[in-house]
Formats: sequence, C-alpha cells, structure tokens
Amino acid sequence: MTAFILVSGMFTGPHVWEDTAAQLASEGAEVHAVGLTGLDGHRAAETAGTDLETHIADVLAVIDSVDTAAGREIVLVGHDYGIHPALGAADRRAKLIDRIVYLDSGMPQDGVPALAAVPDHSLREELTGTAGADEIHRELPSPARDEWQRWGSTAGIPDAALDRLTALAAPQPLRTLLQPLRLTGAAASLPITGVLCNGNGASIELIQMRVGFGDPALQALTDPRVTFFELPTGHWPMLSLPAELADVLLRAAAGGGHRLVPPGSAEPPAHLRPFLLDVPDVPRERTGNVDLYLPVAEGPRPAVVFVHGGPVPAEARPTPRDWPGLRGYARYAAGQGVVGVTLDHRLHDLADYKRAAADVAAAVELVRADPRVEADRVALWFLSGGGLIAADWLRRPPAWLRCLAASYPILAPLPNWGLLDSRFHPVDAVAGAGTLPIVVTRVGREMPEIAATVEEFLAASTEYGANLEVIDVPNGRHSFDTVDPTEESREAVRRAMRSVLAHLAA
Repeated sequence: MTAFILVSGMFTGPHVWEDTAAQLASEGAEVHAVGLTGLDGHRAAETAGTDLETHIADVLAVIDSVDTAAGREIVLVGHDYGIHPALGAADRRAKLIDRIVYLDSGMPQDGVPALAAVPDHSLREELTGTAGADEIHRELPSPARDEWQRWGSTAGIPDAALDRLTALAAPQPLRTLLQPLRLTGAAASLPITGVLCNGNGASIELIQMRVGFGDPALQALTDPRVTFFELPTGHWPMLSLPAELADVLLRAAAGGGHRLVPPGSAEPPAHLRPFLLDVPDVPRERTGNVDLYLPVAEGPRPAVVFVHGGPVPAEARPTPRDWPGLRGYARYAAGQGVVGVTLDHRLHDLADYKRAAADVAAAVELVRADPRVEADRVALWFLSGGGLIAADWLRRPPAWLRCLAASYPILAPLPNWGLLDSRFHPVDAVAGAGTLPIVVTRVGREMPEIAATVEEFLAASTEYGANLEVIDVPNGRHSFDTVDPTEESREAVRRAMRSVLAHLAA
C-alpha cells in the first residue's frame, strides 16, 4: 500500500486536498494531508514565531505516524511552498521516503529561503532582507478573491471552489518564507516526479528546451530516477482537476512518467540544429555583443535586428548570436539586400528582462549609427521568449521602426513568471502600436502555455485595430525554423521575410 503525505502551499491547509484525497483513498491508498502550523485554522496569536523549521516539524510528525513496518511506501507530495517543508522533512527521514512529488513547484536548494520561489518579483524585493525578532509576529495577508492570480493561474477552478479557497485562506507567517532551507543532501538520491501545470506556464517541452540550453540548475532533472507528468490546468489542480491529479499521483508512485533527454545523448537541441533555408555566406562584422551581416550593395541599407529568446544561461556556449538559426536569419536578410543583425542580450533569468531590453535598445542605436545602415528604416524581429521585450517598441513605436516581427513568440508573461504587472506585456502594449506593421508567425503545434499568450495578443490586436499580419505554420512546432525543415516551414519564413522587407521599402 502507498501512503501519500500531501503538503499544501501558501495560505492553504488540508482542506484543498479533500477531493483528491478521497479519490486516492477510493483506490486503496492511505492519505495524510498535513496541517501546517498557522495555516491550519489556528489563530495568529497561537502561532507566533512559526518558521520553516516549524513546518518541517509538522511534516516530520506525519511521516513518523505512518506504519512503514507494514510495508507502506511513503510518497511525499509538496505543492508550491509546500515543497520546502516536504523536502526539509525528506532530508531528515530519507530512509522512510520512497518518492518525492514536486506539484507545480520550484526546486528548493540548500541555504535558499522559500521567498526565492515566490513568483512576484516586486514582493520578493520588498521582503528581501527583512528578518529578526521584530518579524516574529509578521504575516503575509492571504489573498482576496481577485488576488490569487498573483500567486499562480486560477484556470479551471470552479467559482464555488475559489470562493471556499478564499474564505479558508490564512495569512502566511513571514518567517516561513525568510528562513533558509537547510539540507544535508541525504534525500538527493530519492526518486522524484514533477507534476507540471500547463495553465500556470510549465510544460515538459519547455523544461526540455531549457535543459538543451545547458542550464546547470536543471541538469539533475535528466537523471533516470526523475519523471514528469503534465496537467492541462492552472496552479491548483487539486481544486480544478482533483480526479486527474489523483490518477497522476498513483502513476507517479508506480514509477511512471516522462523522462527528459540529457544534452548530447540524441540529436542536437532545437537551438543548435541547422537553419531550414540555404542562405548565402555573407561577411560578418562583430562589435561588442552585436554582429552585422552585410549585403553586397552600394550605399546605406535598411536593417533587420533579430532578438533571441530565453532565458539562456550565462554559461551557455555557443551564445545565441552564434546559434545556427539566428545566423541563418541574419544571412538570409543580408542575401535579400538588407543588413542582418544579431546580438547577445543578458536575459539569463526571468528577473533580467530590464537589462536585456536595455541591451537590445543599445544594440539598435549602435546599428542605426552605422553609416552603412539607413537609420530611418529598421525592423525588429523577436523570437520565442524575446517576444516580451517587444512591449517597449509596441507601446511607443519610433518613426524609424518600419516593422515589428515575432516568430513563435511569448507575448504575455507566463503566470508563474511573476511579471504580470511589469512593463513587458505586449498584450497590453499593442494598444499603443498605432499603424506600426506587426508580422506574427504562429505555429500550430505550439506549447499550450505559449499558444495562449499568442491568442491573447491577437485578440488584443483586433480590439485595438493594430496593423497585424499572421503567418500560420499549421504543422510547425516551437523553433520550427530549425526543428521542422518542411516546405510549409520554409515558405512561412520566406513569407515573413518578404513582408518585413516590403515594409522596410515602403
């Protein structure tokens, strides 16, 4: 028999697990939903001083209550913040735990407080460094009904369940977020399963892509003891898809799930595969972080600046401007008689969009100042996660910007990125685009969490009367320009380039 120990996230208690627990029990499992001190109905006055170690002790007490001598296998499930006390307890009882399930949660590290996993960047900055005796009674207020989105997507939660979630929510003791998690590494060899919620911005494909970039923080996820499942819902699947979550937990306990492909073990990752078109070998000039691909032409020429996606780890080699796809686009542009431009910007983490946008702006000014470039005829072409940077140019398009293109872009921050109120929100920015020509290449087999942002952008563009052209690649995937070298894909790239060049010439 499997004993599931369920640890809920911020502001919530055992009540969120009721439907999933009942489904697990109906399948013969033993189920324990942990009541974390301060989040289980106790008044704040009774829980002063509650910190992460308090919650770890709460989980330990439940682990110790399970009769493992009777052959029960313990599967420890942590949702959101709950993975921190769950992992802390597993570290202290590693010999009793058979599997850890990360339910739409981060990856806690030794010495790092749970605050680092809070999606809201502004809140993290506000609370960073607050510690000490004067914090002992402080709490983070529980969300109002319309504030839950700040903590994760509420997609799929029935209205009645959202009402109940709000009514039963409790303030989060601040010290639970500020106290660093301490791990000895005793649980490092335990099998783990990640359950990702597409509606909150997570997917197996997205993680595999980041693994392919060489992100060192994710390499451990390619261990064969690590498996993954996806659920097509928001951040609280125990409320939106309780039966489906129970089924996934049972399959996880049995060792099922998808396994990631380690870098170098199969075909190259998408960003290192060849560009899908044959393009001319044109001269390249490198200045700092910017490369110019120069056409064989007299006099100043228009320019197309290609902005790569990310986040890309700072240690990744080659850097994006040397990726075959980026080089291919720039050489293709140069072969058509315009200056193709690539650059490396510093989008290494989700908190880096401001400095990445500054890098792009500086590169554009460098390009426009080059005497071989027509300064008043420039196009910007954004790819993948670079799409969010387009917001600055959509909001107030300068006169010299003749076209803005985006291929398989992310056009709104994913819910778990913590950027909902940031300036990097093209869906909102398109209201100011005016007559700026916008060319979006949309792939039909896009990751669902990214496809949702594209559809939101298209709807907003229609609402605001934007000058939008959509080029569809029905059978294309994310990074179709390297992973899907079909005639359909080639024609989509050709058509997008033709459109951009036409706007540059107008």
